[in-house]
Amino acid sequence: MAYRDHTKVIQIGDRVIGGGNPILIQSMTNTRTEDVEATAAQILRLQEAGCEIVRCTVPTMEAALALKEIKKRIRIPLVADIHFDYKMAIAAIENGADKIRINPGNIGSSERVAAVVKAAKERNIPIRVGVNSGSLEKELVEKYGGVTAEGLVESAMKQVRRIEDMGYDNLVVSIKSSNVPVCAAAHELMARQCPYPLHVGVTEAGTVFSGAVKSAAGLGIILYQGIGDTIRVSLTGDPVEEVKTAKMILRDLGLRTGGIEVISCPTCGRTKIDLIRLAGQVENMVAGMDHLNLKVAVMGCVVNGPGEAKEVDIGIAGGVGEGLLIKKGQIVRKVPEEELLSVLRDELLHWKE
Repeated sequence: MAYRDHTKVIQIGDRVIGGGNPILIQSMTNTRTEDVEATAAQILRLQEAGCEIVRCTVPTMEAALALKEIKKRIRIPLVADIHFDYKMAIAAIENGADKIRINPGNIGSSERVAAVVKAAKERNIPIRVGVNSGSLEKELVEKYGGVTAEGLVESAMKQVRRIEDMGYDNLVVSIKSSNVPVCAAAHELMARQCPYPLHVGVTEAGTVFSGAVKSAAGLGIILYQGIGDTIRVSLTGDPVEEVKTAKMILRDLGLRTGGIEVISCPTCGRTKIDLIRLAGQVENMVAGMDHLNLKVAVMGCVVNGPGEAKEVDIGIAGGVGEGLLIKKGQIVRKVPEEELLSVLRDELLHWKE
């Protein structure tokens, strides 16, 4: 069985992770949290894209106070991201955060960590213990001769035990690195010894394109081994792209159903239509059709198109001035080239199994 089937079940707002529950998609706002209007508006966009848990940074008391108003406007659990100042963590909890993310190592003394744990315990708010390669303790870097999987795991487990010793086990753990092999190895080690749900991601992955590739590589290795209860794809760009990429990774690994998967051929000399543009239009068109669980093909020619699309639910294949509409591997009819997109849209809008 998968490691994720045996992790502790943790409730975050009205959602749960761990214990074999579905892997939830997270993202993080890049607005100033103090700006309630901008932050809430961005979260609403993330919700529409499929985000299931959202995180906001809380660097100031004003940001902590803003959480109360932001929560009134959104429908997904809100996580407060805290660095250094334990007072921000307590204020975030008091203002309705559904979970807090801290690195106990940079919060300070045991008394300060204990104060945060006490506030979380009073409201039964989960704490995510987060360790990144960039924040690994100097002594562990020296011990292992650099940032290693073993060092990340040792750091995280030390902080976990620190909170457990304070009588609290409502925990989620994350150990992230921007190095894919290190990140994957750390999760493999962690999964064998950690009973808590793991929040998985490749940190500082990069821009929308390169970051998506790196995240797919890292998350693919980790998730395929049955590790991970909730994920974030970290991209330098619009956070909506993080959610879209995460959904595709989960779907392509068979870990999530729903929504339309678009397959398209890579083009060749036989292609007689603007397939690149058409495939992009189809992908944009189906982005909001999450109620359908279909595979759609966009093929470049009528020679191989029908055969290559035989395993999809519906598809279109371009020709010279006209194309084909294909359903379940069978050619349904010929369609003028300029009507291929609209015909496909109409078929999907009226789709019945």
